[in-house]
Amino acid sequence: MIIQSPELLNQLALWRQKSTDGTITLKEMREAVKILRANRESAGDAAKASKAKKTPSGPAKSASDLLGELNGL
Repeated sequence: MIIQSPELLNQLALWRQKSTDGTITLKEMREAVKILRANRESAGDAAKASKAKKTPSGPAKSASDLLGELNGL
């Protein structure tokens, strides 16, 4: 999860404490879930973009081809 805002981090800490104490309201809980889901979705988008960049180019080489390249050195 990537949360940049110090204010948001403080708010999440407050909600977490209220949740532990059993004093969090339904409205606060909904807001916290909404924020956490939004951050989780953006992290998923970043992961998809990262995976797309890491695709290998061309077919994988066989072990004998790799060993043959070593003999040429």
